[in-house]
Amino acid sequence: MISLVLMFFSGCSFLNDYETKGTLNLPGLSGPVTVLRDEKGMAYIYAGSAEDAIMAQGFITAQDRLFQMELTRLFACGRISELAGAQGRAHDIRMRTIGFWRHGRRHAEILDTRTKHFFQKYLDGVNAFVNLQPGDHHLEFRLAGIKPGLWTLADSLAILYYMSWNSAANLDTEIITQALVDRVGMEKAKEILPLSVNPDEIDNQRKAASFGPQESEPLRTAMDQSLLGYLKDGPLRLGSNNWSMGAGRSAGKKPVVANDPHLDSRILPGPWYPSGLITPDFRAVGVTIPGIPGMVVGRTAHIALGVTNAYGDTQDLYVESLDPKDPERYLEGEKSLPFGIIEETLKIKDKNAPEGFKEEKVRIRLTGRGPVISGVLPDLKTDKVITLRYAPFEHMEPAVGMERLLTAKNTSDVREAVRRLNTIMLNMVFADSEGNIGWHVSGKLPIRKKGDGTIPFRVSDGENDWAGFVPFEEMPHADNPARGWVGTCNHMTVGKDYPHHYWSGVSPSFRYARLKELLDAPGLKTADDHWQFQRDTVNPLAREIAPLMAKALLARGETNVMGEILRDWDHRDDPDKAAPTVFQAVYRQFARLVFEDELGEETAKLMLSEWSYWHERLQRMVVEGRSSWFDDVRTGGIKESASDLFHRAALRAMEELAPTLGKDPKEWLWGKAHRVEYVSPIRRKGFGKGLVGGGSHGAAGSGETLHRNIYDFDQPFQVVVSASLRMVADLSDDDKILAVLPGGVAGRVFHPHGTDQIEKFMGGEKVYWWFSDKAIKEHTRSILTLVP
Repeated sequence: MISLVLMFFSGCSFLNDYETKGTLNLPGLSGPVTVLRDEKGMAYIYAGSAEDAIMAQGFITAQDRLFQMELTRLFACGRISELAGAQGRAHDIRMRTIGFWRHGRRHAEILDTRTKHFFQKYLDGVNAFVNLQPGDHHLEFRLAGIKPGLWTLADSLAILYYMSWNSAANLDTEIITQALVDRVGMEKAKEILPLSVNPDEIDNQRKAASFGPQESEPLRTAMDQSLLGYLKDGPLRLGSNNWSMGAGRSAGKKPVVANDPHLDSRILPGPWYPSGLITPDFRAVGVTIPGIPGMVVGRTAHIALGVTNAYGDTQDLYVESLDPKDPERYLEGEKSLPFGIIEETLKIKDKNAPEGFKEEKVRIRLTGRGPVISGVLPDLKTDKVITLRYAPFEHMEPAVGMERLLTAKNTSDVREAVRRLNTIMLNMVFADSEGNIGWHVSGKLPIRKKGDGTIPFRVSDGENDWAGFVPFEEMPHADNPARGWVGTCNHMTVGKDYPHHYWSGVSPSFRYARLKELLDAPGLKTADDHWQFQRDTVNPLAREIAPLMAKALLARGETNVMGEILRDWDHRDDPDKAAPTVFQAVYRQFARLVFEDELGEETAKLMLSEWSYWHERLQRMVVEGRSSWFDDVRTGGIKESASDLFHRAALRAMEELAPTLGKDPKEWLWGKAHRVEYVSPIRRKGFGKGLVGGGSHGAAGSGETLHRNIYDFDQPFQVVVSASLRMVADLSDDDKILAVLPGGVAGRVFHPHGTDQIEKFMGGEKVYWWFSDKAIKEHTRSILTLVP
C-alpha cells in the first residue's frame, strides 16, 4: 500500500510545476533574457544588462521559491499568525517588538539610487511572478490557504535584518548570566561565565567579565516568560566554517575559497537559492537568501567569497526603572520620561471569525534605548523592565554593500563592499584571481563605555553607554597572512590586546583548532582536499576528554564496556561507530550533574541549552581536573570528583539509551541515534510528512567537528543545525564550482528538484555549479526566454 502511495506522489510533479521552456513575457526588461537550467534545475541567467539579470533573478527565484519567501516574510515581519493562527501570536508580538519590518521600512526611505534600483529591479521580477494567474503559483499556497502578496523594499530589508539578528544574538548570554547571578550570586556565577578562546594565541586565558555593584541585584529574569520567549523560538541560529587558501599553498596556483554556512536546514528545500548571473559586466554563480538579490556566497570571474557568523556583540539589554508615580513613564536618574508608544495590529487566522481572521492591537513601549521586551520585574526597590538595544537599527546607511560584490574586481573592491554592509556582522572571507586572500568583519560594533555585554546594564542616568562604533579599519581583518590562509569557525578571532569589547560568548574553539591542523599540514591542497576537510569528523573536544572519561568508566565494572569503547576510539564522529554516542550521552549527563545541584534544574537547563555559553568552560574545568563545581552539594560529607560524576553520568546514559538503542553499548551506533530529518513546510509532523519530505538520515559529525551537526541539549540527538551548503570555489578552475545543497533548487512539493541533492549531500558526493559558457551549455536541460 505504501509503495502505491509513493508511486502516486512521485507522479504528481505536474501538479506543482512551472515553465522552464519556451517564451514568457516579463514587462520591465530592456531586452530578452535567456534562462538555461541544468540537471539540478539550477538557473543560469544570460542578460544584456545587470538590471535585466537582477530582474530575471527575482522572477526565477519566485518560480522556485515564492512559498518559501512568503513564509520567511511572515516570520520576519511578525505575521506568521496569519497562517498558523493563535499559536503564532506570541512569536508575532516578539517580531513586531524587535521591529524588523518597521526598521526595514525606515531604511528603505534612505537608500541611495544605486541600492534602491538594485533591490527594486529584483522585486519587480518577484512581483511579476506574483501577478501571474494563481495556477502558476506554488501548490503550497492552496494547501496552506493563503495567497502571495506583492513585495516591497521594506520586506527584503526586514529579511536582511532578520538574518542579521542572530549573527549578533548576545541576548541569550545576558539573560543566562543574569539567571546565574540570581541563583548563586555574582562571585559564584563568575566561575562559570563563558570562556572565549582564540587558538591562534599561545596564552589564551582571557580576562574575566567585570561587573559593577548594581549587577548583583537579583532580577528573577528566569521567571519572566515574556523575556524567555526571545530564547525559546528566536530567529535563525547561525554558525559556519569558511576559509581561503592562498595561491602559494594551492595545487592550481590560484586561491581557493571554501564555505559551509550552518543553519537549520531541515525545512525543504533549504535556505539558500543558487543561480548564475551572466552579463557583459559580470559573471557570478552562487547563492543568496530568497528575497534578497545578488550573491552572498559564490564566485565571479574575479573574486570568490564565503561567510560565517562573526558573533560581534551588537545587542545589549538594559534594566530600566518604572516611575513609581506613573507606570507609563520610566526613570533616567531623577528624570521621568514618557514611554514612546507604537501600536501594531495582528491579523490572526480564526475559522470562527467572519472573514477567517480576527485582529488584535499590540502596544509596544519604547525607551531611549529600545523596546521593552519583558514584563514588569517585581519584588525590587522599584519595578523594572528589560529593554533591548540593537546596533544595526542605529546605523543605517544609503548603501547596503551587496550590490557591489557582483562587480568587484579584487579583494580591495570586496573590502569596499563589506565596508557598506552594516546591517549584519559576518566574517567575510574572500580571494581574487590575482592571488590575494583576505578576511574582514562586516557590521557596526558598539564601543562601550561601561560593562561588556555579559549581563543586562543597569540604567542609572541619561548618559549614552555607547561611545560610537568601531571604525571599519579597526574591525577584525587579515590581508594575505604569512601562513598562506585565512579562516573562521565562529570562534574568538581577536586577541587579548584588541582594544574593544567584541563578544562574551563565541562558539567554542574546537572546529577552528582542527581546521588549523588540516590547513597547516605540509603539501599543496586541491579543491578535493578542501571538499574532504568540510566533512572532517575528528572531534577535538573528545580527543581531550574521552581518555579521562574512559579511565573513569574502566575503573567500575558496570561501565567497563563503555570505557573500552571510548579507549579504543579514534575520536572521529562517524555514523558506524558506537563511541560518539557513548561520549555524547555521557558528557551530556556529566554536564547536568556538574551544574544542576547548585543551579537547580531549571536554571541549569537554561544555561545548558546554549552550548557556546558553557562548552569551552567545562572542557577547561575537566582538563585542569579541579573545580568546586564537581562536588555535589546534595551529598553532605562526600566530596565528588570529575571521575565520580563521569561514572554517575554513564549510568544515567545507559538508562536513557537502553529503551531505544538496546542494552549493549556496542550497538549504540552514532548513525542510529544522531539523525537529521528533512521535512516539507506544509507537513512537518504526523502522517504524510515522509511522503512530502526528504526522509530521516544518520548524520556524521557533531557540534564539535568541522562536519557540523548540532542537536538541542535537551532533545538528543536529533540534528537541528547543520551545513546548509557546501561550496569549494577554486579560482584556477574556470569551468565549475564544487557545491551541494541539503535539499534542492525547487521549493515546491512533489517537484523532482526539491529533494534530489539530499543523498549526495549526506554521502559526500561531488556536485557542481557550472561556470564557463561551455560547461553551462553542456549541462543545459531546458531553455526559457524572457521577453519585455
